[in-house]
Amino acid sequence: MMADLSNYYALNYMITGFKNSIRFRYEQLSSCLFPLLLMVFLCYPIQGNSQVVGPVPSSFNSIQQNGVSNMAALGDTLWIGPGLNRNIGNYRTADGNALQWYKPENADSVTDGRGRLFSIDLAPDTVIAGLGYTTEEDQVQTGLGYYLSTDGGEQWNFVALPLDAESDSTIQYGGETYDKLPVVVPQQSPPFGLAFHGDVIFSANWALGVLRSTDFGNSWDRVILPPDDVQELSPERTYEWDFEENGVAMNEYNPRPFNNLKGFEVLVDRQDRVWVGTANGINISPNALTAPIDSIVWRHISFQSPDEGLLSDWVIEMNEQPETGRIWMTNWVANPNQPERFGLVSTRNGEQFKRYLIGERVNAVDFDGNTIVAAGDQGLFISHDNGENWKKYTRIEGPNTFIKASARKLSVASTSERIWVGTDDGIASTADGGDTWEITRVDMPLDGGNQYQEDAPNVDAYAYPNPFSPTSHDLVRIKFEVQQQGNVKIELYDYGMNLIRTIENDAFGPGTYEAVWDGNDGGGRQVANGPVFYRVKTAGGVAKGKILVLD
Repeated sequence: MMADLSNYYALNYMITGFKNSIRFRYEQLSSCLFPLLLMVFLCYPIQGNSQVVGPVPSSFNSIQQNGVSNMAALGDTLWIGPGLNRNIGNYRTADGNALQWYKPENADSVTDGRGRLFSIDLAPDTVIAGLGYTTEEDQVQTGLGYYLSTDGGEQWNFVALPLDAESDSTIQYGGETYDKLPVVVPQQSPPFGLAFHGDVIFSANWALGVLRSTDFGNSWDRVILPPDDVQELSPERTYEWDFEENGVAMNEYNPRPFNNLKGFEVLVDRQDRVWVGTANGINISPNALTAPIDSIVWRHISFQSPDEGLLSDWVIEMNEQPETGRIWMTNWVANPNQPERFGLVSTRNGEQFKRYLIGERVNAVDFDGNTIVAAGDQGLFISHDNGENWKKYTRIEGPNTFIKASARKLSVASTSERIWVGTDDGIASTADGGDTWEITRVDMPLDGGNQYQEDAPNVDAYAYPNPFSPTSHDLVRIKFEVQQQGNVKIELYDYGMNLIRTIENDAFGPGTYEAVWDGNDGGGRQVANGPVFYRVKTAGGVAKGKILVLD
């Protein structure tokens, strides 16, 4: 949706120059929704092989999709995106085989609309969720608003994204009035980060920068942050917002030329300091919770040296370690022409930094006591000694299935019983610090639908993703049922019904299984584009289906 095209040019730089790079851990994988033919689309590369795994769970109360890029936990309750699902106390099916996930009630912007969870913060009985969506026509991430609940998620109050008005062209700070670019469209302003303390809410929204509400979302103000080259912002000083655009000298508070005005993340620590992560480092305020909006003081730290301090300028996630009070933050490379590096850093006060996992693009970090868990593009990293040593997990294996090795680890949270990891291939959880794992994926039972598609037809088997690209997806899963003990034979045929591969020919007990195929024939060659027919022969009968292979 393009609102007010006459003003849209003002955000064109961010929409074009940052459109691809900003799609990181917040990608909502909207192409992964359920088609009517039970084809669940996985949107990221997978490390492939061919085998049968299972028995796998088959639960009606399933998660919405396999890409889980946002999660948060409080006590024994876990909340996940994009559908604002929750699991309370490791809640399971009656037979204990599958985790059960609550679908939010009275939250139609998520359950029936285009809203997806972009951020979330929790307190006892209070949930604040930041919502956005990706436009269909140009794939731009767009802000929608917020859901607020004060009864643990039973009832929700929707608050629309607080955009500027056309006439809102100035901003006040320290008795001075500065010109400001009004941000009047929601494109590039989803709430990427949320934090609240009592009735005070902070929201980090990229183009909109940082917003603050002191009345629990009823009204909002833009928070002024320092220019990129300023280390301290104080109401006693006067500031310049000089830049040049198309050969014209400008002086206004404008997120296009000033990266520190582009908000990624916000955190309120246990000392009531407010931390803001931007595209130009971090900002720390001792009074942002209570000071008037025009008197907030900030200390600004950006990347300065390859040898100390921040590893790079993009700070997309921050979290406070309860055991130590250290603030941990992910660092992403903002300028590849500078000696910036990906990784993870921690600090107590923004003066001295410790560096970890240098070179790894980390998406999220959380804690279980002294155990630190970091989710990254190339793996999951766990440290049991406060970051001195790390164990890397790529292919995470459960007793009956696995998270593919090439899956990006996108989010992480810890409940009172388990550590949870969101990936683009489902959720992995562990109750023993990573020694054993349980895998949760979208469950679409063969004998009907789930809570997101209740009227799905009964089928004997189905394949997902379908269409299947071996180069993009790496593997396809064929879900089928064994009703009685006996031999199972799974064969693949080309369009001329020539046998191209036998995946399995072995005995299995009753249950639901998934055959995993990497797109290669029996000789290890990738099959040609076109339909591939599968046949699953069990002691109880034969199930057939078709996979459309598109490289």
